[in-house]
Amino acid sequence: MTDIESRIDTSRPHTARIWNYWTGGKDNYPVDREAGDRIRELHPGIGDYAKADRLFLGRAVRHLAEREGIRQYLDIGTGLPSADNTHEVAQRVAPDARVVYVDNDPLVLAHARALLVGTPEGRTDYLDADLRDVDTILAAAAKTLDLSEPVALMLLGVVIFVEDDEESYAVVRRLVDALAPGSHLVLSHTVTHPDMPDVDAAVAFWNEHGTPKLTQRTPAAVARYFDGLDLLDPGVVTCSAWRPETPAPPVAMYAGVGRKP
Repeated sequence: MTDIESRIDTSRPHTARIWNYWTGGKDNYPVDREAGDRIRELHPGIGDYAKADRLFLGRAVRHLAEREGIRQYLDIGTGLPSADNTHEVAQRVAPDARVVYVDNDPLVLAHARALLVGTPEGRTDYLDADLRDVDTILAAAAKTLDLSEPVALMLLGVVIFVEDDEESYAVVRRLVDALAPGSHLVLSHTVTHPDMPDVDAAVAFWNEHGTPKLTQRTPAAVARYFDGLDLLDPGVVTCSAWRPETPAPPVAMYAGVGRKP
């Protein structure tokens, strides 16, 4: 058994595996499916969030690759491989795009090494690190990415695992500050909203039974992560409303894309 395999805990549900279950993946265990079904009972639309977030990722990366000329991506908290991962979307537009994935989930890392293979012209690398390990992430990413050139910093559904508000803002700011002008922040975050009380019940169940625990924030608090950046239209909105190809109902995942001036 490898070190990574020894770290995989199948006795408790895990957010990456539940997310995988909701999006139709097979990289999950009975404990994950049981928890996922229970959460879906509390909030029937929860599975749509995972799909909406994945579609937002695709639209954001396509825009950055096609319209902004971004050729470098730092994807932190990537989750389990699924359809249209960051490198697949980016390298479909620009085969020479470079992507560094970062995650500290052992199952994610095990699958990433096997499945996330990029184009011959580009490069795809992986790093075992926590979002809070900013110095480690930047030093390792610099071996693949040229941090003096624009980078897309992808933080989809990962800042929710930093409980302290000020720490979460500080981590994102340190990462953005280390990137060149013209870089972009792509971020999504679960929100608490008075129009969606069942979301709060689902999160409470998760935090009691699952790992790691997550923190909801208001839409205004999510927008604060983009302070100092030039927000791309339509701003920070439910991720299903960020430049959708077809209209979709709102979900309690808010997202935005901001450009570093």
